Amino acid sequence: MEVYTIGFTEKSAEEFFERLKSAGIRRLIDVRLRNSSQLAGFSKRDDLRYFLKALCGIEYVHEPLLAPTPEILDAYKKSKGSWEEYETLFRKLMEEREIEKRLSPDLFAVPAVLLCSEATAENCHRRLVMEYLQERWGAIDIHHL
Repeated sequence: MEVYTIGFTEKSAEEFFERLKSAGIRRLIDVRLRNSSQLAGFSKRDDLRYFLKALCGIEYVHEPLLAPTPEILDAYKKSKGSWEEYETLFRKLMEEREIEKRLSPDLFAVPAVLLCSEATAENCHRRLVMEYLQERWGAIDIHHL
């Protein structure tokens, strides 16, 4: 199974949607904790759902199970915590939530992409989600757009 990830920051709407189309994405899985902020621009939840369907024929799914808690996110973002601490806490959260048991691989079976805000996957929880599921489910090729 191939699964993609993408962040919307530092991308124009044109670049963002063209990357999705070029990769053949059929489902976007929004893994953001806060997906309706005015700061999200074209990726604000309801606007994004519309743009994905109208421009690309892509299904929109919001999956809060794959988002960090407000406490974990705020400790990293607002309090300038370390990435290492964030990663440790988020991996523990995924284990506690048992995401590998609560989600079906079918969610990712169509060409799917995980969406978050970070421009790159290096310090983003979308990468951690996919690596965690790859460890549990095996046979996932991860591509960062």
